[in-house]
Order: sequence, then C-alpha cells, then structure tokens
Amino acid sequence: MNQTLRLRVNNEIPAYRTGLVAALDVGTSKIVCVIGQAESGTLKVLGSALRESGGLRAGTVTSLEDAESAIRDCVAAAENMADARIHNVLIGVNCGQPVSVNSRAVMTLDGALVSDSHLRALLAEGRSRCRLDGHEIIQSAPTAYMVDEARGVQNPSGMFCQRIGVAMHAVAVKPSPLANLKLAVERCHLNVVGSLFGAYASAMATLSDDEKQIGATVIDMGGGTTSIAVFQEGHLVHADVVPLGGLAVTNDIARTLAAPLSAAERTKTLYGAALGEMEGGTDVVSLAQMGEEGEDAMLRLPRSMLTRIIQARLEEIFGEVQTRLRASGFDVAAGRRLVLTGGACQLAGTRELAARILGKQVRIGRPQAFAGLAASSAGPDYATAIGLLMAGALLPPEILNPELAVETAANKGQGWLSQLTGRWLK
Repeated sequence: MNQTLRLRVNNEIPAYRTGLVAALDVGTSKIVCVIGQAESGTLKVLGSALRESGGLRAGTVTSLEDAESAIRDCVAAAENMADARIHNVLIGVNCGQPVSVNSRAVMTLDGALVSDSHLRALLAEGRSRCRLDGHEIIQSAPTAYMVDEARGVQNPSGMFCQRIGVAMHAVAVKPSPLANLKLAVERCHLNVVGSLFGAYASAMATLSDDEKQIGATVIDMGGGTTSIAVFQEGHLVHADVVPLGGLAVTNDIARTLAAPLSAAERTKTLYGAALGEMEGGTDVVSLAQMGEEGEDAMLRLPRSMLTRIIQARLEEIFGEVQTRLRASGFDVAAGRRLVLTGGACQLAGTRELAARILGKQVRIGRPQAFAGLAASSAGPDYATAIGLLMAGALLPPEILNPELAVETAANKGQGWLSQLTGRWLK
C-alpha cells in the first residue's frame, strides 16, 4: 500500500495522538522494534528492525545482560532507519503466565441521569475488583454495560436508569517476570510507557472488525510461547499462554538428529512442514552433525522423518490450546474463526494442522499494511509489534498503563471520563 493507511472504527477516522510512537516486541527467539509517526487520522512507519533475541526463555528474562544487548541492537537499527531517537516504548508481554481476570460492578441510581461522575465511580469499582493474588494487572477495560434490564449498552452516559452495571476484563501476570522484562528495556535508557498482552496486540493488527464482533480466537505462535486471545462483541474476553513455541520444534530436531541448533533451525525453516502432504520438493535433506565438519559428516535423512518430528510437537501445542479453550468455555462460545499469527505459524501445513485439531476455520493473520512498512516486515512475525504501534497511537494512556487511571482521574477531573469511556467503547 503506497498511501498512508487510515484506520476506521464505526466508519469514523479515529484521532491519533501526534508525534513519534515506538513499539517493542521482546520475544524468546526474536526482538522487533517499530517506530512510527502519528498524525491526525494517519499512522506512518518510519523504521523497523528484527534481531535475534538473547537472554530469554519462554518469554521470561534469564540473562539481563544478553537481553539488554539484543534490545539495544534492535532499537539502534530501527532508530537508524527512522533517523530518529526514541525515549518511550510500548512493550508486549507474554511472560509471567498471563491469565484473565473478570469482575462486575453495580450502582443504584434510582432513576437519575447517568453522569460522568457515576461512570467514573462505576469503572473505578470494576477496576478495583480486577485483582488476583500474586499478580499484577497489565491491561483492563469494560466489556459491557447494563442499564436496568438492558444488556449490551454501548454508552450509558446521559441515560435514565434505576441501576447501572459494568463487566470488566483484565489481564494479569506474575510481577517478577514483568519487572525483569521492564528492567531489561529500561537499562537501554528507554521508558516503558505501557504494556499489552502480546496476543491482544497481534489481534489489533490482524483481526477484522467483523471477526472481533462476531467472535474469533487468535493464536500467536512465538519462539517460546503460544498465546491465546479470544474476542467477542468487539472485546478481549479471554487470555492464556501455552509455554511452548517454535523453539521447542527446533530443539526436538536438534536432539533427535544430533544436530546443532543453528542447523536444526535452518533445516526446519527451509524444508520443514507440519503435515506429510505439505512436504513437496526433495525427498532427502542433509543436516550437519554436532562436532563434525565436512560433507561426509552430513546426515542425510528422508524429509518425511523431519516432518514427523515437527508434526508431533505442533500436535502437542495445538492439543494444549484446545484443552485450555475447552476448560475456559470459549472453545465453542467464541465461534469457529481462528487466526494464526506469529513467526512459528509460517511452516507449510501449520494452518491445516490447526484446523484439523481445533476444529475451526483457520487463516494466517498478517498485520495491516502501513505507509513506510517494508514488504519483509509485513509478515506474521511482525503482528505483535504492529499491533503495539497501533495501540500506542490510538489507545489512551490509561488503557496502556492501568496505574495511570487513578492519577489521571484525580488530576483531570470530570472531562477525563467522557474521553476515556468513549475511546474504550470504540
């Protein structure tokens, strides 16, 4: 797309905050940094970079030094391309075992007109109930309003009612892994202005409005984790993470065939498939062996053997996803639409295998195109970063960082709630 993309919500062009917006997706196998320029009604990508990650396992920091070095390298590359220096970033979070937290709050008005002060108190009560022992809330938002007996009210402001209620959904993570992730970023002289659940960010970049409204499940397959985000009626209603990803497939190949990890990753990428009927090409592949050099030391194996190793692990991952969806009740409730995204979903046959195991209609989710975004940066592995960029340009700071909500309400007074509620509803 050569022209700057204009995002539309309910046929309206949303108001972007102006200025630089930076997104950082720190994953187990890769780090992506995207820098954009937000203007009124438009968002343009100025620079992007993808680098190999380090110091993380299953999305959790295991070496601050290695993680810091990888983040610095990626951010510097994006800054050079953008010809700009960034200080504030929005990060994606898959560490700390993300889980959903739901709450409800009700207020009696006895026929009064719903005002900003009523909604402020109602949302504050709903937010205060979004708590889980030993966890920290990284994002929260209302999913539905109830006015007397009417459910699904979009904006209750200015309506008469006896009782008003709100249903809230939040994503909570364990605080220590989140603190370590933020520390690794802040050691690069960057300020973390907000955080979002990784699969939610990916959904922002890949789901259509109809998919969000009717119901869809997003499966974000990263290197160390596979994240789950379920949408209904335009809102995130369930979040979960399976601690397995593409690196588990690479490790299986390396262990089973006694190959170096780099050679196993290369062979998986070039010749791997998730289903036997998707193999194609040559029937025999060559694979280097650990501690050996030369062509004579190469292991030559049927491509079908490589496929069997890959398929076994992917079946385990999708099976665990199915188990968790069934346990949550969203396996059927979210409908039959499933969107696969993330770097690990790009192997041939992954879509077909997911459809077979999960019993859903599956498509590969690629982020929306933006002016300035290179074609090489428009694949599923960039979905989280692009979604974070969109969130940084569109969502109010109180959504990106729940800790700001109370402070903002106190400082800005009544006008804050009208603006915040309107943006939440959009």
